[in-house]
Amino acid sequence: MRKLLFALAAALPSAALAADGIDTGDTALLLVSAGLVMLMTPGLAFFYGGLVRAKNVVHTMNLSIVVMGIAGVLWALVGYSIAFSPGGALDAVVGGLGWIGLRGVGGVPEASLAATVPHSAFMLFQGMFAVITPALISGAIVERVRMKPYVLFVALWSLVVYAPVAHWVWAPGGWLRGMGVLDFAGGTVVHINAAAAALVAAFLLGKRRGLRTPTVLPHNVPFATLGMGLLWFGWLGFNGGSALGANGLASSAFVNTFFAPAAAALTWGLVELFRHGKMSGVGLASGAVAGMVAITPAAGFVPAISSLAIGALAALASFGAVRLRPKLGLDDSLDVFAVHGVAATLGALLTGAFASTAVNPAGADGSLALIGKQAVGVVVTMIYSGGLSFALLKLVSVVSPLRADEQDEWTGLDQTEAGERGYITADLESSPGTAFAPHHAAPVARPHPAGPTAA
Repeated sequence: MRKLLFALAAALPSAALAADGIDTGDTALLLVSAGLVMLMTPGLAFFYGGLVRAKNVVHTMNLSIVVMGIAGVLWALVGYSIAFSPGGALDAVVGGLGWIGLRGVGGVPEASLAATVPHSAFMLFQGMFAVITPALISGAIVERVRMKPYVLFVALWSLVVYAPVAHWVWAPGGWLRGMGVLDFAGGTVVHINAAAAALVAAFLLGKRRGLRTPTVLPHNVPFATLGMGLLWFGWLGFNGGSALGANGLASSAFVNTFFAPAAAALTWGLVELFRHGKMSGVGLASGAVAGMVAITPAAGFVPAISSLAIGALAALASFGAVRLRPKLGLDDSLDVFAVHGVAATLGALLTGAFASTAVNPAGADGSLALIGKQAVGVVVTMIYSGGLSFALLKLVSVVSPLRADEQDEWTGLDQTEAGERGYITADLESSPGTAFAPHHAAPVARPHPAGPTAA
């Protein structure tokens, strides 16, 4: 009798679990992963902020942080519904409005999306992707874009570009998903999507003023290294959480998300060492980010050994693209396309080559046919994002000029757009004869310098 009672007691939690439909382990992993992905946007702010000139560090970081507000609020109001709710007759291309304002998105699982976690947990996790994606675009236009038009562009882009592409690839009825395109955690939805928009934005805004060379020396390499570290830490949740469960697939994704960036950072660093005799911190950080980007579409589809090859090849491809970009006369300030666009494209195609159903039975085995499908996803996303981004930027420019005035660029956008300074080297308020504008006041006008300013 005692054995029977113990057996019944042990069975009760399982019965309750089965009735509720929620797996606590899966839910815990997804919620922690949502937090990790959220950390990536401040990490991006540090990464981008360290790579610009000192007079633009605050404004550059603000361009990432403000997206957490814009994209986050819009995701709750309408973005999530457009991306993931059933779209009826148009379900292949866009979601409906059934979950507008998060109506019906609560503690009960939505079986078509994630059967073992609360619907609200899945929504929150996906919302963090919607936040960081438009923030990536800012790296191409830092040091010259104004905040007002940028805010308007991000709002429109999040709804018109990001949400439909997410629906195509990840929603059950999406046409790219139905075609068999594989994108485990956002190589196409996040990185190619953002990189195409970044390329167009850099072209429309033109080159920065005051550059002695096609690039500028980073003013704070430790910031960039810290940002890379936060990104890598968060990326474990970015990819691992996309398994939507605490299982072997999540473990594979976590493993691949360490090894690919490790191989990429090492490859980039060694190329620098043998070509130039020095291994730079920015190079190591850039290589690691390229590896993170490249493994994103493949993380839950390829074996661990393949992640090493994907990371190394991504580093070589992005290294070459970064060196080529200045020769093309394009001022993609922080090489968003050269890193995110190139590495994500390579990662998507290599997913088609290295994918294995032994890793993920829901995927496919690598083949030429799968590589072709992956290429379709890449090309369609680039055309859609690039074309719509061009139209949105032109529309926004009618409302408010995209680019800062020449005087503002010389002064630095920290003062003119944020009313703040990243670094105060003296007690300016108490220094006699020093004009100082507090952060809440209009910046003090300064004479136009005779030539380019130093960082």
